Amino acid sequence: MHLAPGRFVLWSWAILVLAFLVLPLFVIVPLSLSSGAFLSFPLPGLSLRWYRELWQSELWWRAFVNSVVVGTAAMVIATVLGTAAAIGLELADFRFRRLLTGLLLSPMVVPVVIVATGVYFFYLRLGLTGSLLGLALAHAALGAPFVVVTVSATLAGFDRNLVRAGLSLGAGPWTVFRRIVLPLVAPGVVSGALFAFATSFDELVVAMFLTGPGQRTLPRQMFDGIRENISPTILAAATLLVLLAVALLFAAEGLRRRSLQLRGIRD
Repeated sequence: MHLAPGRFVLWSWAILVLAFLVLPLFVIVPLSLSSGAFLSFPLPGLSLRWYRELWQSELWWRAFVNSVVVGTAAMVIATVLGTAAAIGLELADFRFRRLLTGLLLSPMVVPVVIVATGVYFFYLRLGLTGSLLGLALAHAALGAPFVVVTVSATLAGFDRNLVRAGLSLGAGPWTVFRRIVLPLVAPGVVSGALFAFATSFDELVVAMFLTGPGQRTLPRQMFDGIRENISPTILAAATLLVLLAVALLFAAEGLRRRSLQLRGIRD
């Protein structure tokens, strides 16, 4: 296949950028399988000892459990609030809708360190610093914009006559939402939930501001491990995070295709 010079340059540049982003992963994964006690190339041998260390260590296991608990709670809160906000913004007409949309999406563009600082001083008055609940609420605020974006994209071209038809036939607002709106936006809701969970599970800066030694999440444990004692266990944890990210990307892509299929059937 012959490519025009412009498209060839574009494809070449895209491949270089992709290689720059992906090639470091091909260093992390082999090093996590090293049998040596230090990070070195060539590998002295292959072993799963660092994955066993990750599984058996109380510090790493507690950090993993904390990340799962906080990520799940943040995902649920962000999904409920983000879905409600997206449906309200898309189906309701009011004067300051664009301003409110910008405010809801602001956590995606505001530097995380500014968010972490503001949340920290706000939590000091509420006594939520050093708690997993406070961290989950902060992560929910960071993840909700992703739910708003994905659900809003799913609602593009939504026929409001379906809602009117349901209401005219005697169904209540909750029944209309559960039987009509929710099935149509379900792919966007699930995709947003996955992004919200990934955002919480991988977040470090807010966790450093809000948690103490007893509430360490996996990214914070990895950061502390790099600062105090570099061990291949960190690479084993990093490999698991990479696999989680890849799984979430495949799930999101599957949901996107499912959404396109449902939209094609509806059209």
